[in-house]
Amino acid sequence: MTEPNHETMLEVSGLTAFYGKAQILFDLSLTIRRGEIVVLLGRNGAGKTTTFKSIIGLLPPADGEIRFKGRDITHLPPHKTCNLGLGYVPEDRRIFTQLTILENLEVGRQPPREGFVPWTFERLFDLFPNLAERRNQDAGTLSGGEQQMLTIARTLMGNPEMIILDEPSEGLAPVIVQQLADTIRRLKQEGVSIFLAEQNLNFSRFICDRAYIIHQGSVCHESAIEELSDKEYERYCSI
Repeated sequence: MTEPNHETMLEVSGLTAFYGKAQILFDLSLTIRRGEIVVLLGRNGAGKTTTFKSIIGLLPPADGEIRFKGRDITHLPPHKTCNLGLGYVPEDRRIFTQLTILENLEVGRQPPREGFVPWTFERLFDLFPNLAERRNQDAGTLSGGEQQMLTIARTLMGNPEMIILDEPSEGLAPVIVQQLADTIRRLKQEGVSIFLAEQNLNFSRFICDRAYIIHQGSVCHESAIEELSDKEYERYCSI
């Protein structure tokens, strides 16, 4: 099992972001270390997706700095951010429904990264057995859970060192959520750092090392996941 070495993978400092004239993020700061699974908890509309879009380059920040492996990526476009080893799995999945599973995976292929075993079809099908059985099936015929797995697998074909997952368990059946949790924990063992947004506290407690809570566009809580109380979660995250 790969143990965290405490190297900073992602550092966000003083992030401010707008949609039009509406300010969504207010001086947001957080850090993800290599080998960690960190969750960003918060209600719908708190700013989780905006945080992720700002990090990956889909929404240019108005202020602040974003550094990945020590490099300033604040104003890089998404394709350059991904080329550096930062993968993104959006909430809406965005698979190519008319392409097969194999073809979807091929779309995500990038060269191997030094120090990491490259992801191949064989390794991914070992990680996602449900996809292996349907490899030649059109992606649009998959269930919601299978589409989520395909999106993660396609992102892994880019051989990222870190993956950002936006609400991965939302709308999935409990048995699929358990499979997803097992997969994320296995990715950590493979050396992939993970930053995810969630509203499911039990899911987060099962897989995560640390937690941030975002409320009205600002981080209001940071702790080890085992130190996050139900009361604190309910205060900021309950609907």
